[in-house]
Amino acid sequence: MPKFRVGSASLHYDVTGNGPETIVFLHGLLWSGAMFAAQVAHFSQTYRCVTFDFRGQGQSDIARDGYDMENLALDVLALIHELGGAPVHLAGLSMGGFVAMRIAARRPDLVRSLMLLETSAAAEEPAKIASYRLLGTIGRYAGFGLVASRVMPIMFGQTFLRDASRATERAHWRRRLVANDRIGISRALRGVIERPSIESELSRITAPTLVIVGDEDVATVPAKSERIRDGIARARLVRIPRAGHSSTIEEPAAVNAAIDAFLRALAVSQ
Repeated sequence: MPKFRVGSASLHYDVTGNGPETIVFLHGLLWSGAMFAAQVAHFSQTYRCVTFDFRGQGQSDIARDGYDMENLALDVLALIHELGGAPVHLAGLSMGGFVAMRIAARRPDLVRSLMLLETSAAAEEPAKIASYRLLGTIGRYAGFGLVASRVMPIMFGQTFLRDASRATERAHWRRRLVANDRIGISRALRGVIERPSIESELSRITAPTLVIVGDEDVATVPAKSERIRDGIARARLVRIPRAGHSSTIEEPAAVNAAIDAFLRALAVSQ
């Protein structure tokens, strides 16, 4: 299990495939690089695919600090340096997107293309902060099993949640949710809900950009993706039917097709 050290924190990553170009996948809050399993299986045939667990989540250390978006971006920059092969294709979902936009805006030399899934350039909505803090507090002190029924509809769309044929998948992801480290997730959650807006920096992003959003996403509604598309020159937006806030899990084939088309067009244009 490869790890690299940033300060006192040991952070986990996986590398699959050995293509000439690298895709780095950055996961959303509550999950890990495992949420990109279907994308890694597909794209590792032609790309080197890297998944990474943010501090406090997955198999990375529960660090004492460093959970704000600026420090998480530094963690990813350290990962890119560790791996070599820049510029990379950078794909971030939700929290991963918050980080990916910062890197693309500030270190364009390291980003060959940008893929943003179910994310937002704005600060967290004030109306949601109190409820998210409450869920985080309950999860930290009483366990995430008590809040899983409230969190699952935030993380997944209704099509996925109501599909009887996908009960085993839902149970799998619920178990992963409940198994999260209470301290690590509470610190990561605070970084997410206290993040500043990066909308003023979108115009600095020059990398070709694909924005993807599930049409059932209630955590970062499609209008937020439209604002990202409008803020980045020549960005294109793809809506994924029947998907919520975790489209890579809910509709992996549609996500793979959208990324495939984007990367093929990019290769032709270069």
